[in-house]
Amino acid sequence: MTHLLFGLTVLYMIYVLYEVFKTVADPKAAFPAPAGESLPEPRVEAPCPADPPARPAPARSAPARSASAGEGERGPQLRNPLNGEISPMPTNYRFAKKWIKDALVAEGLLDRVYKPSELDETVSQKVKEALDKFKNLERYQA
Repeated sequence: MTHLLFGLTVLYMIYVLYEVFKTVADPKAAFPAPAGESLPEPRVEAPCPADPPARPAPARSAPARSASAGEGERGPQLRNPLNGEISPMPTNYRFAKKWIKDALVAEGLLDRVYKPSELDETVSQKVKEALDKFKNLERYQA
């Protein structure tokens, strides 16, 4: 009896897998649209005359755009000349992308890429000055 139950369970699982793969392969065949039926249109209700008229929302002024090119909402944007990736100028060396750290070394602004544990006051000041100089390099402007 258990062999028969096991065999039926295996057959059922095979059938379920077959139907699933058939549905994934051709989703239109699994759920055909009914012939002659159209989708119901959404109802739009007119406002009730007893309701007070809605007040318009106050107009917000658009934020002033900065005059310098490459400035986004987060500040200046930097572009990787190798692959064209654009990223915001990091405010902290710890959050700078790897390509920015490598470019700082390649441009000679830093002697090497520092680990976060190596950032003490003197190194942090050195890195901050290097980031300020890097921001002004024309090659990396977005």
